[in-house]
Amino acid sequence: MSEMLPHEDVHARLGVSEIHGIGVFAIAPIAEGVHLFGPETGGIRAVAAEIVDGLSDEKRRLYLDFCVPHGGSYHAPASFNELTIAWYLNHGERPNVACTQDEGFVAVRAIGAGEELTIDYRAFYPGALPWERGAG
Repeated sequence: MSEMLPHEDVHARLGVSEIHGIGVFAIAPIAEGVHLFGPETGGIRAVAAEIVDGLSDEKRRLYLDFCVPHGGSYHAPASFNELTIAWYLNHGERPNVACTQDEGFVAVRAIGAGEELTIDYRAFYPGALPWERGAG
């Protein structure tokens, strides 16, 4: 059995987004139901908000820009040095990607080549989104 090449089973790449900053874009058509990125290899960890609040502005910005606040903590990657492409999914009102129970991601409809992959942030933020409540 041969080893997979780095481009095999890759469906998307980073690019400049019209939604916000950097986004994730399909490099070829993606069928509904395709698992896109898989779970985070290092896992997700909760970091207490008190710890984040005590950090320098630049380190705190990592949590504000990339993490999901939940119950007094931030859900973060094991290390910010290991951010995967999934951390760059932008919010979409009609998302084409959903998070699975194992923290993977799946296409919820067919996605065209070049289309930006989006997810509904409301799945992670109960109630109003951060920008709707003035928190970022």
